Amino acid sequence: MVKLTLLPILLVSLVACQPRQPHDDAAPVQSDSVDPYAQDRALMVQQQLRARGIREKAVLSAMTRVPRHRFVLPPYEHLAYTDHPLEIGFGQTISQPFIVGYMTEAAEISRSDKVLEVGTGSGYQAAILAELAREVYTIEIIPDLAAHARAVLSELGYTNVQVRTGDGYAGWKEKAPFDAILVTAAPDHVPQALVEQLAVDGKMIIPVGTGEQEMRVVTRTAKGVTQQSTLQVRFVPLVRPDTTSR
Repeated sequence: MVKLTLLPILLVSLVACQPRQPHDDAAPVQSDSVDPYAQDRALMVQQQLRARGIREKAVLSAMTRVPRHRFVLPPYEHLAYTDHPLEIGFGQTISQPFIVGYMTEAAEISRSDKVLEVGTGSGYQAAILAELAREVYTIEIIPDLAAHARAVLSELGYTNVQVRTGDGYAGWKEKAPFDAILVTAAPDHVPQALVEQLAVDGKMIIPVGTGEQEMRVVTRTAKGVTQQSTLQVRFVPLVRPDTTSR
């Protein structure tokens, strides 16, 4: 298997962009006169997602619509649609586009679903999820990242996303159960609290390991929990509260 480099968290540049409403399936990509990155985004979807096997139409449409350049640091804006992760500050990164597409497709999200994301970072993955799901709850342990993501998601018109500053290992128990959970940083084990917050027939997509890491698809059924290993990956560690610099 090919080792992929990825990660999840970032700050956002406040560049003018038209708001996007969730579930606007037929929304065209903005013209170059409004969005200078429209063509780059279309090429990203074609060359980095379709070419590597991402086929789910709703996922491809969401990644065509969401302005990824709004979710990177200003010095890296011109690299927003390239095929690698980017630093976003606080020792975190934004995952490469393929990983975002892969995890989203693997979660099999429908419009009626309630989704939890652990590791908000920049808010980009949350925006993709908001295009697909009914409700998105996202947790970020670094307060500055959580605040920035909340502001940018609001500016872009996403009203079905709630951002919380807190411990991702604990999940968001009062909003459980979740039809899907995406974890965008790597713990050394699958947190039991997150497994317990999955709905029956729900899926959790999570990178696991230290050093060598693997993506796992955790499925909760009426008979129990199954785990399937898929890609070899490299994520930043999932931060615990006692290791976070406030």
